[in-house]
Amino acid sequence: MIVITGAAGFIGSCMVQQLNQQGRTDLVLVDDFTRERKRRNWVDKQYADKIQRNEFFAWADRNARHISGIVHLGARTDTTERDYTVFEELNVDYTQHIWSLATQHRFPMLYASSAATYGDGANGYADDESCIPQLQPLNAYGRSKNEIDKWILQQTSTPPAWAGFKFFNVYGPNEYHKDRMASVIFHAFNQIKECGRVKLFRSHRPDFADGMQLRDFVYVKDVVEVLYWFSQNRHADGIFNLGTGHARSFLDLVRATFAALQRTPDIEFVDIPEDIRDKYQYFTEAKMEKMHAAGCQQPFHSLEDGVTDYVSNYLVNDKIF
Repeated sequence: MIVITGAAGFIGSCMVQQLNQQGRTDLVLVDDFTRERKRRNWVDKQYADKIQRNEFFAWADRNARHISGIVHLGARTDTTERDYTVFEELNVDYTQHIWSLATQHRFPMLYASSAATYGDGANGYADDESCIPQLQPLNAYGRSKNEIDKWILQQTSTPPAWAGFKFFNVYGPNEYHKDRMASVIFHAFNQIKECGRVKLFRSHRPDFADGMQLRDFVYVKDVVEVLYWFSQNRHADGIFNLGTGHARSFLDLVRATFAALQRTPDIEFVDIPEDIRDKYQYFTEAKMEKMHAAGCQQPFHSLEDGVTDYVSNYLVNDKIF
């Protein structure tokens, strides 16, 4: 059996669908299934069992011999949350426990890190593990992800195969429940539907024009393809970037959303909220050479193709992947 944590969430539910499409139904879904709003993400998936997040380790003690691998995507991902103890419990401690379980019972483990670990990018965006201790994340979420990366690199006992992934700006279907943390595309679509205009953050730095803040936007379907490749192929253990390797502007993103809806762009610039202004990243771009060297040559959707697929096949029809 393959265990997927965060299975009712955004990337986790897409990973379940990816595995279903590969004919795998021997899946154990782990999440907080009391959140009824996320029900659409898992109710129609094919799986063997679903376990409440806080009951998983007791279940695993009884069933570890049946686990063939774990894809750990469950986490608290709210970048505006300032209480680090929340992240310490759900991101750090929980991942350490899963690592220990995979090490003890000898099954492979994939887990989610984040590009938020890179902070303002002063140390660049190369997934060089020797640089991880020097990274300075801008928020508690990024700090928690960097702490678990550092901890894992210090371990002398490991699962038989493992990999961590620094996800860049992931967008796509099944993110409807994320509210403020949903992608700009999701919010742009709803703004266009409601009033025909999109609000974008203006720049508060003289070296970036309004809307020209740059991010590495990666389609969730490509993310789960990469995760599946790593689950099926021999590879060097380590922590890898997972982005397209090409930064694009928020203006490009919103214009692609208007184009997918066959609408003329109408964009208004607004100030970045003060509570996140000093934590805002103006540029991210994954260095992908390490993943390519590991043998993963997964092609990625262009920004325009990914946005068109997301808008036309999911948002317009209110569908789940």
